[in-house]
Amino acid sequence: MLETIIDAVEAKTPEGIASAISRLIRGGALRSGERLPTVRDVAAALGVSPATVSNAWQALSKVGLINSRGRAGSYVLEASTAWMPPHFGELAGSHVVARLDLSTGTPDPLLLPDLALALGHVPTRADTASYLDMRVLPDLERQLRASWPFVPASLTILDGALDAISRSLEAIVRYGDRVVVEDPGFPAFLDLLEQLGVEAIPVAIDSQGMRPELLSAALDLNPAAIIIQPRAQNPTGVSLTAERARELARVIRSKSHICDPVIIEDDHSGEITTGPAFSLGEWFPHRTLHVRSFAKSHGPDLRIGALGGPTAIIDRVIAKRIVGPGWTSRMLQTILYQLLTASPSVTQISEARRVYHARQRALSEALVRNGADHSPSDGINTWLRVRDEKAAILSLAASGIKVAAGSSFYAVPLAGEQFIRITAGRVRDDFDQIGALLAAAALAE
Repeated sequence: MLETIIDAVEAKTPEGIASAISRLIRGGALRSGERLPTVRDVAAALGVSPATVSNAWQALSKVGLINSRGRAGSYVLEASTAWMPPHFGELAGSHVVARLDLSTGTPDPLLLPDLALALGHVPTRADTASYLDMRVLPDLERQLRASWPFVPASLTILDGALDAISRSLEAIVRYGDRVVVEDPGFPAFLDLLEQLGVEAIPVAIDSQGMRPELLSAALDLNPAAIIIQPRAQNPTGVSLTAERARELARVIRSKSHICDPVIIEDDHSGEITTGPAFSLGEWFPHRTLHVRSFAKSHGPDLRIGALGGPTAIIDRVIAKRIVGPGWTSRMLQTILYQLLTASPSVTQISEARRVYHARQRALSEALVRNGADHSPSDGINTWLRVRDEKAAILSLAASGIKVAAGSSFYAVPLAGEQFIRITAGRVRDDFDQIGALLAAAALAE
């Protein structure tokens, strides 16, 4: 093992040694549970001080790749739990506690609305007259339709965005089909497609959304569906512009003689974004499924989202769900309706939107002041170009900051540019200091 480690080290610095060990662990050359050589043995073999190797070991421990057991030595940590899908599991990474965890992609709990008033409207008994009763509360459906970006033929409530997208895909695709996804994009989509035996066709995005010329080439492969995130795209924070939406619509229409894909839109952060709700459903209402989730704005644990689109597909989703969970609790639907309509919670969401926007700008400005190339993002996540992903992560770990590896968001390994995803919405203060650390990490090699 010692020879393997020595051969892998390209730079005899703490960062270089830690990066080499990280590559060996992630590549499988060092397996979970294996004991690492001692700090002194590695230092002697490399011709560096024990302190240099010790600093590398500390950085690896902070990002959850190894575990020090004192005199018993240091060991490669066990792999992720077996139930975690591979792409999602890679994003989840280690559970090591950091001083500032900017890797989660979750909202700031202090900016979620107070549930007290909404809970006061929940029935005191969880009763229902029939298992085949209404799937959606009429008041909630009216509220959602009033703000939908196009007129949906049907609308139903599901258990969050991923539940809606998973059930939509099950109703649309068959084994061996192809589905267009954004690249980089949300890793869970790749897991869903793999579980369904579907091939992902990655299409690169830029600052306005999916690139039209690349989508045109992808449509030549006759995909069954296209999945896009029109606002606060995860991981980049990019929001679709009106011009880009029109360009994508033109491309899709120009390829109608080749394919007729269903468009699935995941508007997962709409309530706390500043970008308008542009939708391809404006041009293709009969084959656009629009998903609106309230996890980022009103709380991940509410587990509730809405799906609107053509009746034929929505009916298939509802029919299959009847023999499973049946419906999303009308008690939860009552809570959501109250949160969307009661003045106190509406005000709280408006304030959260303002705060997230201010935090994105403050962090971006701090990054630029410290020499990084960056523009403010929408929502809670932002995307930062780095020289070396692993070196950046280890550099930040040494300062107690955890971020998400950019490579986790690509359908295929990326050659050339490297990135990290930062949950900027979790940065409450010290923007100059955090911006300086992030900018320095972007230059680490």
